Amino acid sequence: MKLTYVSQTALAIRALLAAALLSGMGSMASARTLTLVAFGDSLTAGYLLPQDKGFVAVLERRLKADGHDLTVINGGVSGDTTADGLARLDWTIPDDTDGVILELGANDMLRGLDPALPRANLKEMIQRLKTRKLAVFLVGMKAQRNFGPTYVEAFDSIYPDLAKEFNLPLYPFFLASTAGNPALSLQDGLHPNAQGIEKMVEDILPQIEDFLAKLR
Repeated sequence: MKLTYVSQTALAIRALLAAALLSGMGSMASARTLTLVAFGDSLTAGYLLPQDKGFVAVLERRLKADGHDLTVINGGVSGDTTADGLARLDWTIPDDTDGVILELGANDMLRGLDPALPRANLKEMIQRLKTRKLAVFLVGMKAQRNFGPTYVEAFDSIYPDLAKEFNLPLYPFFLASTAGNPALSLQDGLHPNAQGIEKMVEDILPQIEDFLAKLR
């Protein structure tokens, strides 16, 4: 049966309206403000730095300057081990969170804890976040080399193993930009100073932006 001119026109209009509606829905989705929680220890919290100089503040500022509409919540607590993080995970991260930057394990390593413990705790955290349908960006840490090759191998493998198991984006070593550089570190030689934070954000930014693109 042949369509009349009127019916053909009506179908064309309906198609255009449907396309416009879908386009509008896509624009609304892309315009929605995203919420990230940076969940970690002193490296996330901004140890001994002014609030506007810490990792979370600088990351949010750089992302907004690049045109991203988002809020980054500072969920860092100085001194936290992975066990501490696991204990506060459920009540620290709001239900309306879109993604979590998970950075923990350095204090487990500095205390010489068995790498099996942070591995199990991080795995449990990832599983809980996945159950809540929250996207996870995993930030890795590396053991100090004076712990010996057996410990170093066991600890360093935690993050790539978990990233592979759960198909997560991974930034392999959070301190890659500052480790061993006194000009970018506080006097303790461990924590980044304000200049170090700027360098860390600059280096991790491309992967965070890829993560945001997937959230959109």
